[in-house]
Amino acid sequence: MALPRSGLVLATLLTALATSGVAAAQSVPRAFCADRPGKGSPPCVLDQGRFQVEVGLADAAFSRGGGTAVDATSFGALELRLGLTASLEGQLSWTARQRIRTVDRASGAAETVSGAGDLGLAVRWSLRHPDGDGLSIAVQPFIVAPTGADGVGGGQWQGGVIAPVSIPLTDDWSLALSPQVAVRPNASGSGRHAGLSLTGGLGRSLGPFALGAELWVDVDDDPVDRVTAASFDLTASWATKTLPNIQFDASAYLGLNSATPDLELIVGVARRF
Repeated sequence: MALPRSGLVLATLLTALATSGVAAAQSVPRAFCADRPGKGSPPCVLDQGRFQVEVGLADAAFSRGGGTAVDATSFGALELRLGLTASLEGQLSWTARQRIRTVDRASGAAETVSGAGDLGLAVRWSLRHPDGDGLSIAVQPFIVAPTGADGVGGGQWQGGVIAPVSIPLTDDWSLALSPQVAVRPNASGSGRHAGLSLTGGLGRSLGPFALGAELWVDVDDDPVDRVTAASFDLTASWATKTLPNIQFDASAYLGLNSATPDLELIVGVARRF
């Protein structure tokens, strides 16, 4: 049965309103979500066409053990992210300046190496909830090109895949997991071996602040010397609704064994465009 003219006009208006409502909802940007801070990777993906810059302003790690003192500092750890589709983003990472100073505590002899770091390339593909809301899952393959200075960079090509997961526990608490499998060069300079790591942490929102505590474990299965590193990490970030596209953060990593720096302190910022 045909609608009366007035009914047809009303139906047309309702359809137009519904369509505009959907378009408006789709145009609302996703909540700000940075890779920083912490060692894990979040599963959220940038909106298509959005660009984000994340910078580690300063990073200092201190190790004391085995008769040596090692101080490692870096400045300008840069990560660039670009939303490619609704569920896919590309990433590029590079550190402008790294410096490693090693001192023999008995003799006082010191050695210092410095320079730029390696170049990292990655893509993150969301499998569920790319906005990071609810149970969110992604897969993130990556490669690292040996562009860094001698003694600073890895010296050979590396690669692997991360599978970040975020699970909301309450309105304010969340659980995050970042298992990783990687292929790494042998210390001998010939061949490669597997590297496994897992970052798991709890996050808590407190107004403009987000606080986190995580446990990180990394197993480097080099055939000559298998090394396990572990740390307990504390993170904090600050972002407000009046500045919806910027975040400031700080982290403190506490080494849990001799293969891990005793203390690492980091500050940084992220900005979305």
